[in-house]
Amino acid sequence: MRFSVFTASTPDWAPDEVVRHLAAQGWDGVEWRVVDQDDADQPGFWKGNRATWPLTGLEAALPEIAALTRGAGLEFSGVGGYARSFEHDDVARLLAATAILGAGRVRVTMPLLSTGRYPDLFDATRKDLEWATGLAERHGVTILIELHHETIVSSASAAMRLVDGLDPRHVGVIHDLGNLVIEGHEDHRAAFELLGPYLQHVHVKNVAWRPVDTAADGTVTWAHDWAPLRTGQAHVGRYLAALTAHGYDGWVTVEDFSTAVPLEQRTADNLEYLRSLL
Repeated sequence: MRFSVFTASTPDWAPDEVVRHLAAQGWDGVEWRVVDQDDADQPGFWKGNRATWPLTGLEAALPEIAALTRGAGLEFSGVGGYARSFEHDDVARLLAATAILGAGRVRVTMPLLSTGRYPDLFDATRKDLEWATGLAERHGVTILIELHHETIVSSASAAMRLVDGLDPRHVGVIHDLGNLVIEGHEDHRAAFELLGPYLQHVHVKNVAWRPVDTAADGTVTWAHDWAPLRTGQAHVGRYLAALTAHGYDGWVTVEDFSTAVPLEQRTADNLEYLRSLL
């Protein structure tokens, strides 16, 4: 397995700092966040993230992205795009940029459940993916669909239903350990076997559910929160063992949104921990 970091989880670092720190720590690659984001007074994961490349003007930035990444001795584990499947112009831009970078794969995000009736969203998204997969084939790249809570593909079963019959050389699934703690968990071995050739990428983070309120009648309300890799509810060691037993030997990208320790210490410790588990 090769390990990379998704830069959504490194908001304090500018791109040159990202590659310098990750290369010095021994990471194999980087997965750049690409989106037009809101500004913020302080860098955050989702707003004001300094390690994010804007989608607007992305084409002009591609030489710099390639030079920074490869100049540090890092590889692209993929491109972390945020264009939704129905945003055809933005999807097309990301596919073309991924091809120019030689990054191989790019994430295209799926519709939120809150945006419509599930059957309607599913049918429209299948048509979008048929179009996008054809374009990906022409560019020689692969679209990645992430298992993500609150979307139409929170589970491996849902993702398989969506991509079944499409060319796995040009569309694949990101199995995301942390997201599955929130919604969509299925036995990992069964999920890997179900996805088959569509299992093409892995995201690792961790999550814990905690009680946040108790009503007068004793009813407890729970909420999820990001947790360090070691202390969340998902057992990262067993997860990597299941991947290994399945024969997966691809990219494992870390997106640790916990904040218990400073960023540089967090990324260094995560890599040491993951390698110790293998």
